[in-house]
Amino acid sequence: MSVPGSDLDLRLVGYFTVVAEQANFSRAAAVLHVAQPSLSRQIQRLEEHLGVRLFDRTPQGSLLTEAGRAFLPEAKALLQAAHQAELTARDGATPSEFTIGYVEDLVITHAVRWLRHRHPTARIRTRHLAWNDAHALADRRVDALVARAPLPFPADRLRLTELWTEPRVLVVSEDHRLAGKESVTVDDISAEVLPQCPSAVPEWSDFARLEPRPDGVPAPSAPIDYESFEDKLDLVAEERTVLILAAGDRRPQLRPGLTTVPIEGIDPVRVVLATRSAEAHPLIDDFRDAWSSSGTPASPQR
Repeated sequence: MSVPGSDLDLRLVGYFTVVAEQANFSRAAAVLHVAQPSLSRQIQRLEEHLGVRLFDRTPQGSLLTEAGRAFLPEAKALLQAAHQAELTARDGATPSEFTIGYVEDLVITHAVRWLRHRHPTARIRTRHLAWNDAHALADRRVDALVARAPLPFPADRLRLTELWTEPRVLVVSEDHRLAGKESVTVDDISAEVLPQCPSAVPEWSDFARLEPRPDGVPAPSAPIDYESFEDKLDLVAEERTVLILAAGDRRPQLRPGLTTVPIEGIDPVRVVLATRSAEAHPLIDDFRDAWSSSGTPASPQR
C-alpha cells in the first residue's frame, strides 16, 4: 500500500524553499553550494512529481506561480515537521535530564546553549560546584563536570576528555619583587612560599606547587590558615604567599592589589570534561561535540 506523500523528496522541497526565498536560481545555487544547472534539474524533478509548474522565469528573476505560492507555506511546514520529528525521535531515546557541573570561574554557556538547541525537549541544567567537590559525580548530583586538571580528588573511576589548555601564571602582590616582569622561571620563584592543601590528592598539590623541582629541593611552605580561595588571595596581597594559577582564571583580576606574571618552561593546565567511566549517558557524546562545534577550544570559556 502506498503512503500519500511517501515519494516526496524532502531535499527537493528544501531546494524549492530556497529558490522561492531568493527569487533567483543563481543566488539560490550559491546559497545551497550547488551548480545552477543541477538546481534547475532538481526543481524540475519536483515539478514533475507534483504535476504543476512552481516557477515562472522572467527577466526580473524566478517568480512563484499560483501553485508555487500555494505550495510554499506547506513546504516550510513539512520541513519543520520533519526536523521536529527527528529531534523527538532522538530525545525519545534520551533521558529527560542532564546536569553539568563546573568549578571555579570556568564558563560553559556556549556549549550548554548548543546542547539545549540540539535537545530542546531535554531538561539540561548547570550546577556550580566547590573546586574540591569529590562526590558530585559519584553521588549523581551531576552527569558531567568541567574542571581544571589534575583534579584535587581521586579520578581513577572517571573518564577525562581534554577540552583545551591554558598556560600558567604567578599571582603576586603589586608590590612584590617579581611584579611587572614579562615572565619568570621556576628558578626565579624557588624561594617563594606556596600554600599547601592537605585535603587534596598529592598529584594536584604537586602540580599546584611545581613539584618536583629540577634541583630536587621542595617548594617552601608555611602553616598558613585559610578556608577559601578568597582567603588565599588576601594572603597573596599581604605578601605572605604566592599562587600559581591557570592564565584563564580571572578571579585574581577581581581582587585589587594583585597582578599576574607568566611562568615559562612549565606544563599548561588542562581543562577537562569528567564523566563516570562505568556509565555512558546518551547526552555526554553530544556535550563533547558541543565544544568542537562552538569554535576554537577556548571560545566556550571566554
